[in-house]
Parts: sequence; C-alpha cells; structure tokens
Amino acid sequence: MKYGLSLWLAVVMAFSAPMVLADDDDSEGPDTLGFVEWIVLHDTGVRVKARLDTGAKTSSLHAVNVEPFKKGDEEWVSFELPLDDHKELEGADDNNVVLNFEMPVERTVLIKRKGADSQRRYVVKMDFCVSGHVYETQFSLTDRGRFHYAAILGRRFMGDDDVLVSSSESFLANDECDYQTLEELNKSQD
Repeated sequence: MKYGLSLWLAVVMAFSAPMVLADDDDSEGPDTLGFVEWIVLHDTGVRVKARLDTGAKTSSLHAVNVEPFKKGDEEWVSFELPLDDHKELEGADDNNVVLNFEMPVERTVLIKRKGADSQRRYVVKMDFCVSGHVYETQFSLTDRGRFHYAAILGRRFMGDDDVLVSSSESFLANDECDYQTLEELNKSQD
C-alpha cells in the first residue's frame, strides 16, 4: 500500500510541476492587450478606441451612410466614419471630421441582436495598427454612434493573431502606433 501511495504521489507531483521550455524556443508568446486599446486605422492614420470583445466573432466598425455599389463585377460599399460621434478623441468637439471610405465587400453577415430584429451588415477587410503591429481583419459596418467605442475587435482577430485579453485592465499595449491628430487630419483634408 505504501508503495502504491508513493508512486501515486510521484506521478501527481510530476504532472503538477511547472513545465520548463527549452531555451532555444524563439517564438514569442501571445500579446496581452487590455479590454480597451487604441487602434490606428492604417489607411487614414486616425486613432480610435476599440474594445476587445471575446463575445463577438467578427470585429465591428462605426459606419454611417453605408451604400453598396458595383465596381466592375465586384460588390463594393461606400461609408462614412464621423469621428465626432466618439467624443473621447482628442479635439473631436472642435472638429467635425468625417472619413469617407470605398472598399470591396468581403461578405455580408446576419447579426442576431438580443431584443431587436436581426440586421444584415456588410463586411470589409481593413488594416489597423495596435501595439506597434499592423493587422488585417474583417469589420462589419454598423452605426455605433450610441456606443462608447468606434470599433470592436472580435475573436477572429484575436484567434488569428494569438491575442490574450485582460478583462480587468485597459491600454496594455507595449508599443504605440504612429497616428495623426484630428487637427493634423483636418489640415491634410483642406
């Protein structure tokens, strides 16, 4: 009986001991980001707050006046991103900046909403920067004007790019991305 108990304890201790990885492992672990981070929309250089949402599969971006159109044989969509809808941006109260986009449609999705009718949304691929790295992900386009954050980053982005989310902290990104202030953007649009 003693021998069996000793063997059992040895097996339990072996499996509960911390794993030691070989020193020649050059891979970096996943990035840990806060539940809110600054992202920079790569095509514009504009910085907006995004909430990392593990409950959302597809990322989402604030968009108004969404209009589909044909470009050759492809389906495209035009939309506007009014930056003054999200007052946390530096200078948003003083500047009525609206970004205009025309992008190919990747797909459409049917979003089921609790307590409301389902909604069909266009999805586009966009590049953005967070924590000093540029990523590409799909964003569904919807009016997020009544929400605090202009963008939601969903599980497709997090899983594809190996991201962990701290649910209790925000702005954990190690590196910043280059961006334009709204004042600089206004000057460049004049």
